This record gives sequence, structure tokens and C-alpha cells, in this order.
Amino acid sequence: MPQILAIVGRPNVGKSTLFNRIIGARDAIVHDDPGVTRDRHYASTEWAGKRFSVIDTGGYVPQSTDLFERAIREQAQVAIEEASGVVFVVDATTGVTAIDEEIASILRKEKKKIHLVVNKVDNEKREIDSAQFFKLGLGDPLSISALGGRGIGDFLDEVTKGFSADGLDGDEDPRLKIAIIGKPNVGKSSLVNVLLGKQRTIVTPIPGTTRDSIDSVLKYQKEEILLIDTAGLRRKSRVKESVEFFSTLRALKSIERCDVAVLMVDVDQGIDKQDLRILETIAESHRGIVLAANKWDLIEKDDQTAKSYEKSIHEIVRMYDYVPVIFISALQKQRVFKLVDLAKEVFAQLQRRIPTNKLNTLLLKDIRTTPPSSASGKEIKLNYVTQVKTKPPAFAFFTNEPKLVQDKYRRFLERKLREHFGFTGVPISLYFRKKN
Repeated sequence: MPQILAIVGRPNVGKSTLFNRIIGARDAIVHDDPGVTRDRHYASTEWAGKRFSVIDTGGYVPQSTDLFERAIREQAQVAIEEASGVVFVVDATTGVTAIDEEIASILRKEKKKIHLVVNKVDNEKREIDSAQFFKLGLGDPLSISALGGRGIGDFLDEVTKGFSADGLDGDEDPRLKIAIIGKPNVGKSSLVNVLLGKQRTIVTPIPGTTRDSIDSVLKYQKEEILLIDTAGLRRKSRVKESVEFFSTLRALKSIERCDVAVLMVDVDQGIDKQDLRILETIAESHRGIVLAANKWDLIEKDDQTAKSYEKSIHEIVRMYDYVPVIFISALQKQRVFKLVDLAKEVFAQLQRRIPTNKLNTLLLKDIRTTPPSSASGKEIKLNYVTQVKTKPPAFAFFTNEPKLVQDKYRRFLERKLREHFGFTGVPISLYFRKKN
């Protein structure tokens, strides 16, 4: 299962600041007013080679009757249930409060690792303020300053103990896992039912019928494939119910669990910002991607229609133009098994390893033809390239000035890698290292 940390605590203790510190970006809204984090944020990140996801939740007020606070509480509870571990944040400057004690009593009942984190310990003098939190009965408190970064390294070492490098805890299922992802009512459950040849999931024209992720085993060409049918992902502004939040979280977990994600879109409605957000989430999770344009049977077409649609889709997705597009009709059973074949091809590309001599022969020639430039005018030499991992493929370039390699040149190298070796539907990671 995916490795997930949920950050919980009463309002205004610095949860979003800690979230931003962990992921290394200002992704969550941070403000002094309690309750600013109304929805939770998700992000995938890495520490010491270990991949995991983080959930930032709103302020947890256990017994509040306020509708807004009750919704936050319910969503935080869902995050706790779904997470591998929980980071309970308290505030050194205010000490133990009644709400902290209520939250602690709830967390003590959880059968998972709880990390008690005392925030706003900005210096050594404040360390003594952490001792009072032993009374919460959650073990030794970890002292940090999320804002200043104090103690963050030790904190991350502790919370990622036992995490594996692949982002999964426990034994991994060796079968190919395909997640069917997309907005509500694009035909995800219909596709799964057609592939399985039976009514495995409820299908109705009402958006959001599938509230949970459902696994099914597809026996195809003498192998078993795990199909993960997920709840529809909506824009966060429309995720108002706790059950909708639960569905969104499970869909994101499904992306982490799968090998290849099939992003389904309604071909008649086209691709919108939410589809692009989902696509970005899949790519950031380093999963294989196939874009399935459903309801193709409803489109009037000639022999050029598919090519024209595919071109327009790639223009919209831009930096994800390596994603293969297939036009299907779940209702009419058009190309649904070709979709499975395509997902298998992407999975094979995900595991592909390129010999080092072949990489250097082709790429160093491209580098000599189009050498990198830097804003400072300093010469950048790329001497050697090797593939350092698969699933997903990652490549290390050895250079005299790794920090000077610009993003546009990274994109150039990725483009050349794809031209030479394919990697259709597969996110590629590039690293630049100082040569010895």
C-alpha cells in the first residue's frame, strides 16, 4: 500500500507550514487566521531516497458543533484512517490545550504510528517547553521549527523509518496494476465492466456513483491484471462533502498503487484544467500514463478525425505529449482490449533499461551538436550519461557544472531520449551530477 503521512492538529499550530517544509514548496495557503486550510492538500515527496505522500488537513476541533469545523474534523479523520502514519502537531508557545488532549485521546486509539511534533521550538531555550507534552501519552515529542527549518532533518528521519524506496509498504503485488482515473461520469466503471464481462461495479448516469476504489482481477492473455476502478476526481472547490473527500483521497491512493494509470476523458467535452491536474498528479507520481478518449462512437468522423483529435489533445497537454492517446467506446466495446495492450506496452517501457554505451553513443553526439549554455557564460561540459534506475526510468548526466544546466536544456535532453528510445507514456527523471 502507498506510504502516506497525515498531518493533523488543532487550528493555527503550523500544520501547513510544516507541510510546505516537507515538500519544499509553498503549496498550501499559510495565514495566521485559524481555519485557513479549509481543504487538505496532497503532495508526493522524497526524503533520503524514500518516496511518500503527505496530506495537510484543516484544523482538527474534535467536539465542535460548528458545521465548518465539523467538516474539517471529518476530513481529518478520513486522512488519519487512510494514512500509514500520523504527524500530530502541537504548539510550544501555547502549551497543552484542552483540544490537544481531546485529539491525543482519539489518536491513542489508532493502531498506527503517531508522531507527536512540537512546533515553534525556534531555539535551544525553547526545548524545555516540549517536556509538558509528555502528558499526552503519545511518546517522546519531536521538537521542530517548521518556519525556520530547525530539527526538520531529524524529524523526517524519524517519520520515514521503515518506509521503502518504492513508496509502498508491505509486499508488492507482482501483477500489472492498471488504475482507471478521471472526472465523474466519463465512463470508468462502464469500461471496467466491459473488460470483465460482468457487472462488477454500479453504473448509473449520476456523477460520483463510485465512491470508493474497487479492485478487480482481469484474466487476459494467460495473465492476471489488477484493475482499479476509482471514484471520480473533482476540482477541490467542488469537494464539499467528507464522502467526496474520501473518494478523492482513495483515487489519489490508487494512482500511487498502480503501475499504469488510464486517464479517461469524454471526447465530446474535451480536456479541461481538471484533466490536466489529474495528468500532472499521475506524472508526478512517476506512473505510466495512457489517455483514453471515451464515447468515440458519438463523434461524426472520417479517416482524418482521429489524427486531428490526437494532435489537438497533444497541443493541450503540451509537456505531456509523450502520453499515448487511444479512442474508445466503453458502450460499444470499441478498442477496449487494445487499451489494455497499450497499457501493457507502457508498462514494458516503464521497466526498460538502455545500455550505457548506447546512451553515450547517441546522446553525446546530440550534446556536441547542441551544447548547453549558461546565463553566466561559463562553459558546461556533459561528459557521460548512464541510466540509474527503472520503473520509472531515471538518467544521470555527469557534468562540471550541474547547477548551471537550465530547464530548457533538460527538456531538450528528455526530448532526445524519447526520440532515440521511445519511452511512450512514461515520465523520465534526469539528474545532473558533479563529475569526479
